[in-house]
Amino acid sequence: MLKGIYLTLMIGPAVPVPVPREIVDALVSVRVTSASGGARSGFELTFDLSNDSPLQTAFLLTSGSLPPVMRVVIAVTVNASAEVIMDGVITNHQIAPGSDARRSTLTLTGEDLSALMDWVDFSGIPFPAMPPEARVLALLAKYAFLGVVPGVVPSVLIDIPIPVERIPEQRGTDLTYINYLADLVGYVFYIDPGPEPGMSVAYWGPEVKFGVPQPALNVQMDAHTNVESLNFRFDKEKATLPIITIQNQATKVPIPIPVPPITPLNPPLGAVQPFPNRVEWISETAKYNPLQGALIGMAKASRTADVVSATGKLDVLRYGRLLKSRKLVGVRGVGLAFDGLYYVTSVTHEIKRGEYKQSFELSRNGLISITPKVPA
Repeated sequence: MLKGIYLTLMIGPAVPVPVPREIVDALVSVRVTSASGGARSGFELTFDLSNDSPLQTAFLLTSGSLPPVMRVVIAVTVNASAEVIMDGVITNHQIAPGSDARRSTLTLTGEDLSALMDWVDFSGIPFPAMPPEARVLALLAKYAFLGVVPGVVPSVLIDIPIPVERIPEQRGTDLTYINYLADLVGYVFYIDPGPEPGMSVAYWGPEVKFGVPQPALNVQMDAHTNVESLNFRFDKEKATLPIITIQNQATKVPIPIPVPPITPLNPPLGAVQPFPNRVEWISETAKYNPLQGALIGMAKASRTADVVSATGKLDVLRYGRLLKSRKLVGVRGVGLAFDGLYYVTSVTHEIKRGEYKQSFELSRNGLISITPKVPA
């Protein structure tokens, strides 16, 4: 079995290919950030190059207008398990002189493939008799040549526009319109790289906070400790009660309806939850039907319910695997109030020669775990 950590870097126009050894030797560090919600993932590659190296010219050309898209795929293999952590495009490059007058530092930054969806404004394209999920599928079909596979979850809100009454039209870029359609039904949109190099899943659906947890993060457990630092915060002031407004179609009288933060998609991870001390009125729901307003309200309620947060850092080799964002993870050894399951909201990969660490952020909606045990 292949032990240790191995990095695979692929760069190329549209279809990336493994980079030559000279580029790998010049690579100093890799930084990749992945977050929950609709936030874009990003990356940063840092190279140490001599001033007369032909690689500088090559990087400048590939970061310019020819070709228009320079794609980057970053994959890591941890203890024989390969994971694609980034599939994106280069958006910026920067060269800075080093301490040695004969060498320079080249930094390439970029974003995931959703950056390509934000280039061209396609406002005005009609979508007759198509519900939101069908429109999202039609928009994502443009990017199939990049290996983007749609992961579209149909909404419980069945809203098929009748062409004789209205024909929906696109507003803005593909990314702007997809995010707009996600907000209409309380969904999120993001692109998840993998499972194979050159493939990505474009997820359009609810933000799900349940599933099989990742192995636990252990603190103060002697030989079983696998995190370098872990700090917690309990912010009860964050608890907010959203109130949606539904308009009675007959009397036109607005009806306020409070939305609870606990839903099947956002189950309670903590037994003790603070009482909301603030109220947020969501007035724009008055123009929607009750079901659509409830979906939007539940999505907003789940974002304000996470009163417990944590930040930390771990060594991947000691943890034995990659910690992934948008999934659950267990925490042990902290104490009764903060042990238990958490939702991983953000993960930043920091890779250097002989070192692979991850910074992460966790959240949940209450103190004291509702589960007596977490997976080790």
